[in-house]
Amino acid sequence: MSPSPAVALDKGTTVWLTGLSGAGKSTVACTIAEAVRTSVEVDVLDGDELRKTISAELGFSADDRHRHGVRVGYVAELLSRHRVLTLVPVIAPYTRTREAVRAHHERQGTPFVEVHVSTPLTECARRDPKGLYARADAGEIRGLTGVDDTYEPPASPDLRVDTTTVTAQQAAESVLTLLRHRGLLSTLHTPVGG
Repeated sequence: MSPSPAVALDKGTTVWLTGLSGAGKSTVACTIAEAVRTSVEVDVLDGDELRKTISAELGFSADDRHRHGVRVGYVAELLSRHRVLTLVPVIAPYTRTREAVRAHHERQGTPFVEVHVSTPLTECARRDPKGLYARADAGEIRGLTGVDDTYEPPASPDLRVDTTTVTAQQAAESVLTLLRHRGLLSTLHTPVGG
């Protein structure tokens, strides 16, 4: 894939990609980052890495998952406020968490875009990149989001993409198109993957 040299970030923005484990959130986020990296400041906030650092003391209870999401949202807003395109591929399974993050962005006047990577559970389990679904099936772990713990899909996200019907490049282009339409990113002259 060739990065597009014609992108300009008009305002720092947080793009929150929510969805089940294995849905393709990180792949889409990294595809977006690769497409714009030569032209704009961009960062991908990896949920697993952040759990090891800013949320190292948290577990996976509902309250801890909420706290982790809010912390990630705070970091994302801080980066975005400083003209960074901040891509956040974090499950954030609860509506209240995503609403709290959006509200914080609104209070700061920082754009927030919610993308639901809506790949079905059956496909996520088939992909199983971290082996979590196999471990849950074997009874080795409990509380896996979407299996025996809650995932509340966004009722009205800014964008919904299903990576069983589109490629990562097509999903990334959909996100970039949305950002252009909202006046947050300049017009791309070269499509993602072009």
